[in-house]
Amino acid sequence: MARQVLLFFSLLSLCSVRAQISYSIPEEMAKGSLVGNIAHDLGLDLKRLISGKARIYTKNNEDHIELSRERGVLLVKERIDREALCTEMTLCALHFQIILENPMEFYMVTVQITDINDNPPIFEKGKTEFKISESAITGAKFAIDTAVDLDVGINGVQGYELKPNDNFLLKRHDSMSGDKNVEMVLQKPLDREKNEQLHLVLTAVDGGDPQMSGTMQIIITVLDVNDNAPVFTQHTYKATVTENSPTGTIVATVTASDADQGSNSKIMYSIKNTLDNVKEMFDLNEETGEISLVGNIDFEKSQNFEIKLLASDHGGLTDSSKLIVFVQDVNDNNPQINIMSKSNVISEDAEINTVVTMINTEDRDSGENGHVNCFINENTPFVLKTSTNNFYSLVTDSELDRERSSEYNITVTCSDEGVPSLSSSVTLTLQISDVNDNAPVFEKSSYEAYIVENNTPGLSIFTVKATDADWNQNARVSYILEDSSVNGVSVSSYVSVSADSGVIHAVRSLDYEQIKDFQFRVKAQDGGSPPLSSNVTVKIVIQDQNDNAPQVLYPVQTGESVVAEMVPRSADVGYLVTKVVAVDVDSGQNAWLSYKLQKATDRALFEVGLQNGEIRTVRQVTDKDAVKQRLTVFVEDNGQPSRSATVIVNVAVADSYPEVLSEFTDFTHDKEYNDNLTFYLVLALAVVSFLFITCLVVIISVKIYRWRQSRILYHSSLPVIPYYPPRYSDTLGTGTLPHVYNYEVCRTNDCRKSDCKFGTAGSQNVLIMDPSSTGTIQRIQSEKNILDEPDSPLEVR
Repeated sequence: MARQVLLFFSLLSLCSVRAQISYSIPEEMAKGSLVGNIAHDLGLDLKRLISGKARIYTKNNEDHIELSRERGVLLVKERIDREALCTEMTLCALHFQIILENPMEFYMVTVQITDINDNPPIFEKGKTEFKISESAITGAKFAIDTAVDLDVGINGVQGYELKPNDNFLLKRHDSMSGDKNVEMVLQKPLDREKNEQLHLVLTAVDGGDPQMSGTMQIIITVLDVNDNAPVFTQHTYKATVTENSPTGTIVATVTASDADQGSNSKIMYSIKNTLDNVKEMFDLNEETGEISLVGNIDFEKSQNFEIKLLASDHGGLTDSSKLIVFVQDVNDNNPQINIMSKSNVISEDAEINTVVTMINTEDRDSGENGHVNCFINENTPFVLKTSTNNFYSLVTDSELDRERSSEYNITVTCSDEGVPSLSSSVTLTLQISDVNDNAPVFEKSSYEAYIVENNTPGLSIFTVKATDADWNQNARVSYILEDSSVNGVSVSSYVSVSADSGVIHAVRSLDYEQIKDFQFRVKAQDGGSPPLSSNVTVKIVIQDQNDNAPQVLYPVQTGESVVAEMVPRSADVGYLVTKVVAVDVDSGQNAWLSYKLQKATDRALFEVGLQNGEIRTVRQVTDKDAVKQRLTVFVEDNGQPSRSATVIVNVAVADSYPEVLSEFTDFTHDKEYNDNLTFYLVLALAVVSFLFITCLVVIISVKIYRWRQSRILYHSSLPVIPYYPPRYSDTLGTGTLPHVYNYEVCRTNDCRKSDCKFGTAGSQNVLIMDPSSTGTIQRIQSEKNILDEPDSPLEVR
């Protein structure tokens, strides 16, 4: 056997360890349970496990784990008991190797066995006995055996319980070495006359799930014997302890002696205080007499303690003493800040040194540790003034402005003079109430808005906006339209202003042709008392809309008379027949007019200038052309949508008046009336025509009268200077103005002959005919013949 082991290790020295892997399984797993997929974890093929005759090797031939070559997994071969396998070891593991041959390979495997709660706590003895004198003092301790639990960790013993616990309580001690001791402490004196023997049950429990427990019976026999009482070495003991000392600090040690011998001379120390908190602060060692701290000593609660001491022997005899413990103060209390009176709101016009808050400070420490100083944060218009007895006043130090800061968070910090210093702080929130000290301010120094004419009454034009830096009612802005006039009319008949929103509305429909723009002022007034206000100028610019159709000024369309332009048959190409003059009261592109020839008796004879409205011939006039020509000119503006008008131009192609007389006798009977003319326009044109004819007759009469007067002067002896006035015609030479007859008579004292000019129209090719009276035409023709005589002093040009 030794040779085989030696041979094995010799082989191991020739091969290398390829890998090491660990698994963890709980104890008590069923046989055949899966431990781990060794082939996968080691990266081995199943064929390699079979061909290499993979097997498990352990030094002690432990047979807990087996290898399945076909599956490549490790399985539980037999039940594993962690307690039997590892006894008291906390960490329990199985170590073995996986060996393969051809070639030789070696793998280390560790399987850790974790504990389960499968063992209850067990006492070594099921029963134990004690003999205790009835004179035993309270606090006497009695050691008892502890329970044993084969499980580890949380599954081990976690606690003990003693029942009944009328006289005794349990105390557990865990030593530095790891030993766990349990003591039974007497908390109520025994009385042998009442009970000579006590039966108690001690129960130990673990922390597993489910929890398991074990019990032990305790029998106590009460003894009765003693004749000497213990005696303290001092009647009063004194000691000093610093507050906040850690628990366990030894305060003092008291001693007593007993004249008895043996067990009766053994003294037990205890504390007799019952009504105070001494037992909560101090603990007395029953055997040594050492008094130690078990609670938190606070100088501010108690500056000294009086501990009543009791020394008892086993026979029940006692002696009394006391220990006075003085507590030394340390700086362990922060200053307390008490708000005695506080104002949450202060007006921004408050005077300097106005009291805002009264503060009182208190520090429970003593001496320098209780001396407190307070201050506030900087950059605030407040100052903290002190007075006696730790009283402070927070007062205003400068003027307040709510618009600059509407709220202040004032932090008051108080620090004591202890080492190290302790401090406390409190934050006061102070609201600044508003005073109406700011007038409304408009966003702009002036406003200019645009509106298209023909608007709907009540239309919102635009909004003026003013802000007030004040708050609430003082910042509520109302808008008022200041009274003024526009073209002699109150501005309120044009616009209105919404008092709340500042929206400006058009009161009525505006007309660009009547008014181009206008100005007014709007006042913004806040709701303070007294109110503050400011003004702004608003200019409204009215934008044109194409709401007017072109109006034809020439030729004038009448209902009865026929106005015709005469074109001689000798007229060349481009001959200016006349010019259609039209205007549009709109502006901009809405007033840009264009002219088109819509209808014509002979479209090949005439054309109309697109921009100037001039009617010119486009070819040579011939004898074959009809005498009577009718042209319909279409006038259109450039608006969107565009508006238009039409005018009919009558043209007579002839060289003399008689030639066209018969053609135009019935011209008005087949005249096409413009569909766009209304009754009122026809009436107006008729009146204008009547006035024109009347004026013409008057002017001719005046001219004849002056001519006769000039004949009288001609035969007189006064010298005459000839004067030839200029021809009166269209100053632009374009024929764009209506034809007007001009007359002028010039007389001088030194002339022998007067020259009277009868000015005809700017164009000699205009015929004015009244079909109802041919006599007028004949009279005009006869007058023309007379004027053409050589001797006539009247020259027609």
